[in-house]
Amino acid sequence: MRKAIVNRTPKPNYDIVLIGGGIMSATLATLLHEFDPNLNIAIFERLGRFAKESTAAWNNAGTGHSAFCELNYTPEKEDGTIDIVKAENIAEQFEISKQFWSYLVDKKYIQNPQEFINSCAHMSLVFGEKDAEYLRKRHTAMTESPLFSGMEFSTDHHQLREWIPLVMSKRNDSEILAATKMDLGTDVNFGALTRKMGRHLVEDSHVEVFLYHEVKDIDPREDGKWEITVKDRINNHKQEIVADFVFIGAGGYALPLLESSDIKESEGYGGFPVSGEWLVSYNQDLVEKHHAKVYTQATVDAPPMSVPHLDLRIIDGKKALLFGPFAGFSTKFLKEGSYLDLPESINTKNIRSLFGAWWHNIPLTKYLIQQVAMTKAQRIQHLREFIKDAKEEDWELKVAGQRVQIIKKDEKYGGKLEFGTEVVVNQRGTIASLLGASPGASTAVFAMLTVLEKCFPDKLHGEWKNKLLEMIPSYGQKLSDNAELTNQIRAYSKEKLKLKY
Repeated sequence: MRKAIVNRTPKPNYDIVLIGGGIMSATLATLLHEFDPNLNIAIFERLGRFAKESTAAWNNAGTGHSAFCELNYTPEKEDGTIDIVKAENIAEQFEISKQFWSYLVDKKYIQNPQEFINSCAHMSLVFGEKDAEYLRKRHTAMTESPLFSGMEFSTDHHQLREWIPLVMSKRNDSEILAATKMDLGTDVNFGALTRKMGRHLVEDSHVEVFLYHEVKDIDPREDGKWEITVKDRINNHKQEIVADFVFIGAGGYALPLLESSDIKESEGYGGFPVSGEWLVSYNQDLVEKHHAKVYTQATVDAPPMSVPHLDLRIIDGKKALLFGPFAGFSTKFLKEGSYLDLPESINTKNIRSLFGAWWHNIPLTKYLIQQVAMTKAQRIQHLREFIKDAKEEDWELKVAGQRVQIIKKDEKYGGKLEFGTEVVVNQRGTIASLLGASPGASTAVFAMLTVLEKCFPDKLHGEWKNKLLEMIPSYGQKLSDNAELTNQIRAYSKEKLKLKY
């Protein structure tokens, strides 16, 4: 990334400024440069390389979130039916991501897709008669949609031993289990993908990338533009730059930066930081017995992001197993942030939201305290619900990324804790920010298209439309209503991304 290191002095004016070097900014910069190579774009990243925070490989589970295995996306309604609307939406969003990545490979903007995406079956596994019946109904409902065609279901121990031999080892034949399996699932190294996009931007585009540059403040100007204070962290130098449009993709730091802009749309937002840990094994004898991502139900009072799962991970060509996540707590908003992040984020405009969300989530607070207090041996005991004979010496603890869950105003409770992602845009469409966490990186392309739809609607549906359809052939169409198109799109991305399912 030679250009990023040499080019230390930003220009005084830009058309577009993107804050953060994660997958969101890299995706948006790539889209914008494809639409109009003459746009004057700058990316500012406070650390020394792309994708060192939430996008880094071990700071997330690497699940290509396509709703194949995540049970919290398919709730059971009061009448006993299964609601698959959210699952369909997320599955469609991941197909948009795969189309965009396929375009980048086809154009040779990025090379060797196996370095960031690999086929890995996605499975849901439940225990007991009640949850087995839920999973059966879920399978029936989902397989009516073209997006989940081919999903298999079984309660047969012989079949389950073929699918998940490590999990089924030493299980009692009388135990009731049920599982679904989708071979179309993927394991994604979002850090490697983001750095590939970053390398393309630095070497083959007019986008300027500034590493070790931290945006400290964003202020509105009378002419409608934005004055941005940027600190060069190496030379300890600050300067002001002006931009027509600003995107804040700074992970946990997006919230305080959004608040500094003083747009009314940011009022009432708060952040609840949650960290996590994985148990990780590099024991290849274990790895060779588990070739899937296996998700189960969340425990009572656990946030959706803490759904237990046992996953195959493929990072830099090396296979490992991951189990977790175990929730943690830190007042930092980024892994490499400050312990003052949370207290400094509290102000008169969001304190009611923060207090209301805390008061109505006391069970979650207790859950987090219990999780933080767990020893490694206690974590291994949880792992033994999946792997009966798990040995402590085969597993090591690895700290996951820091997430900031959204807290929003709520008329009834004062504040409400949201688990998901949200795009916040001002009325004029000149500043946008992405807040929240999962499914996050998996749906980055959809999220950034949402930004463009809100901020550049005339261009997106006008002069940019043909390029958009070249990048995302299914744009504007609903895959869940069109089995033929779904199969065409998946065949295209399978070939370009060299998937093996």
